[in-house]
Amino acid sequence: MESLIERMGITYHWEGDFLIPDLVLSDTTDYHVGKYGHMRHRYLKEHRRVLFNIMLTNETLAKHIADIDAACRDRLDTLIPAMAEQEGVTEELKATDQMEWVRRMNNIKNRAEEIILQEIIYT
Repeated sequence: MESLIERMGITYHWEGDFLIPDLVLSDTTDYHVGKYGHMRHRYLKEHRRVLFNIMLTNETLAKHIADIDAACRDRLDTLIPAMAEQEGVTEELKATDQMEWVRRMNNIKNRAEEIILQEIIYT
C-alpha cells in the first residue's frame, strides 16, 4: 500500500536528524517595494492577520504589496500637482517666496499622503 507521502508527491531531504520537505516557491520575482508597500505589509500583518496568512500561503502577498506601492505612488503623483494648482502654489510663488512655497507644498504632500493612507493602505 502506498503511503500518504508518496501519494502527495512530496520529496524530503535530511538535515541532521530531521527530514525537511523540498518546497519551492512558484513565484520568485523580485518585486520593488517602497514606503507604501511596507506600510501595507505592516497593516496586513498587524490588523488583517487572516488575509495576510491567506495571501502568504497563496504566494500572492509580494505581488499585492508591489501593486499597492505602485498604486500609491501613482495616486500621489496625481494628487500633489492637482492640489497645488487648486491652491495656487505656482513656480512664481517659488521664485518670490521660497519658504512659503515649501510650507504649502509640505502641507499639500502631507494631506495627499493622508488621503492615500485612508483610501489605499488601510482598506
